[in-house]
Amino acid sequence: MPQDGLTTRQRRRQAVLAVHTGHGKGKSTAAFGMALRAWSAGWPIGVFQFVKSEKWRVGEEAALKALGQTGGPAVAWHKMGEGWSWIQRAGAERDHAAEAAEGWAQIKRDLAAETHKFYVLDEFTYPMKWGWVDVADVVATLADRPGTQHVVITGRDAHPDLLAAADLVTEMTKVKHPMDAGRKGQQGIEW
Repeated sequence: MPQDGLTTRQRRRQAVLAVHTGHGKGKSTAAFGMALRAWSAGWPIGVFQFVKSEKWRVGEEAALKALGQTGGPAVAWHKMGEGWSWIQRAGAERDHAAEAAEGWAQIKRDLAAETHKFYVLDEFTYPMKWGWVDVADVVATLADRPGTQHVVITGRDAHPDLLAAADLVTEMTKVKHPMDAGRKGQQGIEW
């Protein structure tokens, strides 16, 4: 038992920073499972997707938005960018780095205002890896966030400083995947 003077109740109400990383499938799925639990606990949810297009419709988005309209806690959904940023598109003129920076600026504003109780920062490791968002700023902001706002960050190749700052780190390891055999992603499984 830690000698920090906190009661069991106080320990159960501490904010959690979770990171789901690794090359296996299920990082975002696990984060959205946590969001469902948070919503069920009565917490407002903020979802920020960093490399998924606003054109893409994913099952978790439809489900959580529907729940947010039932009279329960609100669910806000934000998408930054037009999709997987490393895919070259003819005529693509969007500035992914600027969009990621603005997304992070919005998250900082929401954290300061305590807008949500639970945040999903989906695929957020990539803007940090690519230098679009400063890792030190992310770590400091999350360490200093007010109240008991919980944050889960997903994506491969999480920065070591982020991992060190996190309370919970899960690494998804791929053992086998249908795409390795040439199968395509399918609705209900990948989105």
